[in-house]
Amino acid sequence: MSDSVHTFIYLASQSPRRQELLKQIGIRFEMLLPTPDEDGESMETPLFQEKAHGYVQRVTLAKCNAALWRWQKTGLPWAPILCADTTVSLPNHPNGEILGKPSDAADAARILKMLSGKTHEVLSSIAVLVSPREKPMQLIQVSEVQFADLSSEQIAAYIASGESFGKAGAYGIQGLGGAFIPSIKGSYSGIMGLPIYETMLLLNRAQVNSL
Repeated sequence: MSDSVHTFIYLASQSPRRQELLKQIGIRFEMLLPTPDEDGESMETPLFQEKAHGYVQRVTLAKCNAALWRWQKTGLPWAPILCADTTVSLPNHPNGEILGKPSDAADAARILKMLSGKTHEVLSSIAVLVSPREKPMQLIQVSEVQFADLSSEQIAAYIASGESFGKAGAYGIQGLGGAFIPSIKGSYSGIMGLPIYETMLLLNRAQVNSL
């Protein structure tokens, strides 16, 4: 745990949704974004037979290591670093249980067809580096999301909207994709990509002041 009080954090994420959620809970942050020479795509590639829980933990910690290395090169003053990763999972599905960001329209259609009419899990892992010398604190939040039966026309129209891309599971609950979801069990903000309750638990442990 940190011995000093921090007035801001570094956010090691390009997600506008995570930025919005941090603003919602009054956390000041500066961006600590990947550099062009970092290979984030290989970091997010699932390992052979990797399960969703292990995957989302591993990727988040890898993001923390990359963010720490990034900070060390900047000369900026220290502040806690927040990293996060979210994935969608159909547990024990024969085609693989981890459903990441679609690579193209055909991949988005494949993912949405898998989710159609089923209940899936959304796993959001967050980690906070309290100091450059300590291991990150990490928590995982898991929500269950029920998806309606989608027609081919609905899937095609949704993909044409562009909302599928850059999102795990090829949908966004906070946008048009919310119309496909009859019910959730868990954390709405976690499904968006940053579970507020768990985030505040870690930031309070890290002695981060909110506005």
